[in-house]
Amino acid sequence: MSILFSNFFQKINRIAPQEADFTEVLESIAVKPKILYFYGKMPENRLKSGCKQATERPKTIAIVGSRKPTKYGENIAYKLAYEAVKRGAVVVSGLAFGIDSVAHRAALDAGGVTVAVLGTPIDQVYPKTHLGLAEKIIASGGCVMSELAPGAEFYPKTSFLERNRLISGLADVVVIPEAAERSGSLNTAAHALEQGREVFAVPADITRPLSMGCNRLIRQGATPLLGINDVLDILFPPKRKVKLHQDSLPLGDSPVETVILQLLATGLQEGEQIMQRGSLVVAEFNQAMTMLEIKNRVVALGANRWMLKYK
Repeated sequence: MSILFSNFFQKINRIAPQEADFTEVLESIAVKPKILYFYGKMPENRLKSGCKQATERPKTIAIVGSRKPTKYGENIAYKLAYEAVKRGAVVVSGLAFGIDSVAHRAALDAGGVTVAVLGTPIDQVYPKTHLGLAEKIIASGGCVMSELAPGAEFYPKTSFLERNRLISGLADVVVIPEAAERSGSLNTAAHALEQGREVFAVPADITRPLSMGCNRLIRQGATPLLGINDVLDILFPPKRKVKLHQDSLPLGDSPVETVILQLLATGLQEGEQIMQRGSLVVAEFNQAMTMLEIKNRVVALGANRWMLKYK
């Protein structure tokens, strides 16, 4: 262990999730952590595009998968993490062997910030061979965190699975580049779906064991990842010039659908704002959104955020 990491290792920060902008989102998950322990620095809010004062939480992508990936899985994980960070995203993963470490290293290579969530007590960085990677994460402005206090009891069969809800809870989008049928990353995906996060899985050869997990996720409703822009466009919706002339406004199959589509056309994304601007009650909003998704007119961005589906 280097002197640099030894210094960080001696300084364990302790906060409640609501005390940091980055971890405040964990207040909304089913089993929220009471306390988080971490080394380093939490990602900070950033100025909104085109605003001088208003800030927003950085877009965050969780990338998890097999501990023994193929080169195919590694390449996808690396390219996705690298390009997401270049756009300004934060990468979250679990510091494990394989896909996790590839995602962390790609984020560092891109000059960005990454967050590692441990399934072990904060003073037991695991695996130990990744102490150097943890040091680089911290030195590059990121953090290594755990909900388990120093010296806490550790149950390998459950602690890593419980940790996974934090990885998905911190993310806007969760991506599984490669996973076997019984991979722990499928547990992360299950938490993500329960939390309303968008889940992407990379489809692959049905005869390979490391493809089974992703292919089954797709069958269960995950979005197949056909290119990295599928994810980047969700995190960073492309700016489009929208004509607001009355004859070019989008129309729905009902008055409520029309109100929603035309508000989305103005650039609104938040469901709460759409309901407020359109004077809609929750039930009719949810019903209309369900129908618009079925008709492929809108795209869910996660956390009750939406955008128009452009052909």
